[in-house]
Amino acid sequence: MESQASPAEPEAGAFPGLQRRPGERWSRFATRVANAFGLVLLLVVGIYVLASLAPYNDWGALSLAIVTGACAIVGLISAGAGPKLLRGSIVLAAVAVALALAAALGAGQRVLAVSALLGALLLATAAGKILGAVLSEHEVGFRTILGAISVYVLLGILFTYIYLAVDKFQPGEFFGQPVKSGDFIFFSITTLTTTGYGNLVPAAQPGKMLSGLEMLTGQIFLVTLIAGLVSLWRPGVSGRGS
Repeated sequence: MESQASPAEPEAGAFPGLQRRPGERWSRFATRVANAFGLVLLLVVGIYVLASLAPYNDWGALSLAIVTGACAIVGLISAGAGPKLLRGSIVLAAVAVALALAAALGAGQRVLAVSALLGALLLATAAGKILGAVLSEHEVGFRTILGAISVYVLLGILFTYIYLAVDKFQPGEFFGQPVKSGDFIFFSITTLTTTGYGNLVPAAQPGKMLSGLEMLTGQIFLVTLIAGLVSLWRPGVSGRGS
């Protein structure tokens, strides 16, 4: 009588979207992870690590441009972007990589600054599309949470690229003193989360204005979207009969 197979069985565990099912092909598993924004978050973490360790010049900047382009494209695909937007983003990513390569071969810092701005534009496009997909979900699941977290960290990386571009365009140092490239993403993440250690402060405009905008964006996003989604998430509840 009560021996019906439970449709919630595949949902076992706290993170069903990242668990490989028995006998499942790896290609199918990778597709599910990508659709759950798991691959996007993995690439976002890769950008964060690379930006923290590699100097933003020469081949380090080229590597970042490649990973950033890949992250944006995977994010757009996972969020269900249309072919026109996808093609435009691929072209934009190719131009950003080409400019980073040109800068590595001696084209100059202004060229690298343009590449950074294109990277920021790519990430803004991907973050907007992922956020749209998150908000259109009918119920909060693991895909929704991963998507929201990915967008939040993407915002920090996006502002990092803008700060790097400003640093290369303006005549003086962004922080009024020489710093390592990894300090830019450190500053951006601490600003986004309003941690505010105070050891790095923009010396002039538009750096001060942009960092203030990032603080507001981070606070609003964190307290309105992510906190709300996490409070509504019930792992394992989705799919069960009432």
